[in-house]
Amino acid sequence: MKHVAAYLLLVSGGNASPSAADVKSVLEAAGASADEARLEKLISELSGKDINEVIAEGSKKLASVPSGGAGPAAAAGGASAGAAAEEKKEEKVEEKEESDDDMGFGLFD
Repeated sequence: MKHVAAYLLLVSGGNASPSAADVKSVLEAAGASADEARLEKLISELSGKDINEVIAEGSKKLASVPSGGAGPAAAAGGASAGAAAEEKKEEKVEEKEESDDDMGFGLFD
């Protein structure tokens, strides 16, 4: 991730096609070390591409990924999952009450 951040920093600074040496110098200036294998992979993957187009394509792909609790698993077993969660909550409440009793006093005593 730090390699991508350094690359994007260079692009936003006006360098349309940063080299591996450019990215490495930014990382070293920030006190971080560069992983040569990852850096070379990043440069080879982005070579000749406009970073804004790459980001736009990635955003389109992420828009199609379901997120939140409305996935297929929630639709298939929503009732049983809800019941299990409710049981867990009840168990936690009981444990908390027991721990107060063991200490001999409550929060508002």
